[in-house]
Amino acid sequence: MAKNAKKTVTLSRSQIKWRVLWIAILMVFCGLVVAPTYANKGIDYINSKVNLGLPRLSDKGFNLGLDLQGGAHLVYQANTTNIPDADRADAVEGVRDVIERRVRGGLGVSEPLVQTTMVGQDYRIIVELPGVANVKTAIQMIGETPVLAFKEQNDEPPRDLTKDEQKQLDDFNKSADVKAQTVLQEIKNGADFAATVAKYSDDDKTKTTGGDLGFITDKLYPEIYNWAKDHKDGEVSSQVIKSFDGLNIVKRVAEKQGDKEVSAAHILICYKGATSCDNGQYTKDEAKAKIEEIKKQATAANFATLAKQYSTEPAAKTSGGDLGTFGKGQMVPEFEKAVWDMPVGQISDVVETQFGYHIILKKGEDFAKLYQVSRVFVKTEQKADIVPPSDQWKDTGLSGKQLKRAEVTEDSRTGQVQVSLNFDDAGTKLFADITGRNVGKPVAIYLDGQPISIPRVNEAITSGSAVISGGFTLTEAKQLAQRLNSGALPVPVELISQQAVDATLGVDSLTKSFHAGLIGLLGVMIFMIIYYRLPGLLSVFSLVVYAALSMATFKLLGVTMTLSGIAGFILSIGMAVDTNVLVFERLKEELRSGKSLHSASEESFRRSWPSIRDGHISTLVTCVFLVWFGTGFVQGFAVTLAIGVLFSLFTAIVATRAVSRLVFKWFPENGNYLFLGYTKKSQESK
Repeated sequence: MAKNAKKTVTLSRSQIKWRVLWIAILMVFCGLVVAPTYANKGIDYINSKVNLGLPRLSDKGFNLGLDLQGGAHLVYQANTTNIPDADRADAVEGVRDVIERRVRGGLGVSEPLVQTTMVGQDYRIIVELPGVANVKTAIQMIGETPVLAFKEQNDEPPRDLTKDEQKQLDDFNKSADVKAQTVLQEIKNGADFAATVAKYSDDDKTKTTGGDLGFITDKLYPEIYNWAKDHKDGEVSSQVIKSFDGLNIVKRVAEKQGDKEVSAAHILICYKGATSCDNGQYTKDEAKAKIEEIKKQATAANFATLAKQYSTEPAAKTSGGDLGTFGKGQMVPEFEKAVWDMPVGQISDVVETQFGYHIILKKGEDFAKLYQVSRVFVKTEQKADIVPPSDQWKDTGLSGKQLKRAEVTEDSRTGQVQVSLNFDDAGTKLFADITGRNVGKPVAIYLDGQPISIPRVNEAITSGSAVISGGFTLTEAKQLAQRLNSGALPVPVELISQQAVDATLGVDSLTKSFHAGLIGLLGVMIFMIIYYRLPGLLSVFSLVVYAALSMATFKLLGVTMTLSGIAGFILSIGMAVDTNVLVFERLKEELRSGKSLHSASEESFRRSWPSIRDGHISTLVTCVFLVWFGTGFVQGFAVTLAIGVLFSLFTAIVATRAVSRLVFKWFPENGNYLFLGYTKKSQESK
């Protein structure tokens, strides 16, 4: 025997029967998925007789595309005139995302096609809405400019409390105060702090960690921070400390040095064309000459006076140019670079930023102190806890109109991907007020009435620049920035083409496609049976399994069926037949070589496999590229073809082989094999 000869696989009749049984069970499952109507009738009958409460199967039909279901085909042109060239693609992509969410949510279209394209220098958005009857409503909803809004938690009850409700609130808070005093007394009497936390604390997040809040700043828990800075490690508060969220008995654990902070003041002279310089009275050269003139006069003593007199920043008239204290990353890079390492008390050289020309007085620098504290927390209630507000969020007045730009950045210390926000002057003031009163609380960002991000405020932000972090991937950060910019940089869209596809035309296309596919399938089955006889009949069974598996998968995955998708499915039928042809032709060759029926059958599948494998892989590779580079109908064709190709492999190699093994066991090992269209006699006569 040759060294490379492979041993023929031998399965027991029991093993073969089990494989065929599993294929039959799979067929039943596919039938229930594709056509659940009859199964539901049976379930309803059983429930009516026995009352078992069996759930009905989903009777949702296939997802049909625009060409089969009817609907609307709309083409919009985006007006990007007022948007910088570098930002246009992202801005249009952001609007595409908004339109897709609008048609999914507002119109209830589950499988819309919304894509961008360029025609010359024009950006266009193509929208296909299967099943939409009211096209006018769709056009009206899509054409609206995206609305971006910043909202804060609504803690205002919709009405005043009744006497009973007010008594309920007072009683609860009195009980909370009694509980807090009891806890404080137990700790004073020597009770273990961690054990007391586990016994009494209402803070579930820290209850199992000894009440540890970690290192806090004066922004998040100012009352607790102010207590901690005047006490030593290991000390416990002698009184109950009230914070925004309730009552606290606090223990200081540790102290460490935080990041560097700088306090400074500045004088700004803006010029025409600079950011937020709406009423600029100076040209760029005039502004530079003016700031240099002021620089010659400026000292630390008269800096505030000069700022009130000359600075073009509106707030300087009252603040004297004072910017307060800020940390790394809170100012624009040019400003931060100039002031960060400058000696305290010194006035900088002239600094140019996007806002104009500055001179900066560094008033001080220090390293923030951070304190690690633990607490026993006792919850108190507010009026909103008794009478909840009708809406969880309320408007703040800050919207996309005040947001200049959102972009993806990277934290210089951790390398974490984040999204940075930059506001104009009005937005800076609003954002400072919002973050100031919501430290430790979430602020929601809504686009078209839907929340797209709900970040938590860690500290008041007065610089007009902020970052949203939260373990984003690069893709997630880009999507959030696009959505923010779609509200910050409104891109008006104009409808330039509208086509309605009548549902009756879609039904007609579907009917014709179904008939064409059915006739083709029957034709193939008849040919296979006539030419290959019994093996042809086995291939028909294989094709039925293939069709059932493919259709069930289309339905379970929610594949949108279009005419091109149906074409891909029908083409894959041909590949499924080709696989069987390769196997059966090889079977005849093996029989001609003198092998027994069982041995020839096994060899035909084994030796056909390389050709079958290579043909299917090449088709799958083509499908991958069609999905990757194609759009719309091309992708639909590739997806259905790829699914069909995968199942044709399964049915030909697994289903046909299993049934062949079962059926061929009924025939003698040597004979004329008329059922194969082949006889030894006919072979000998040749």
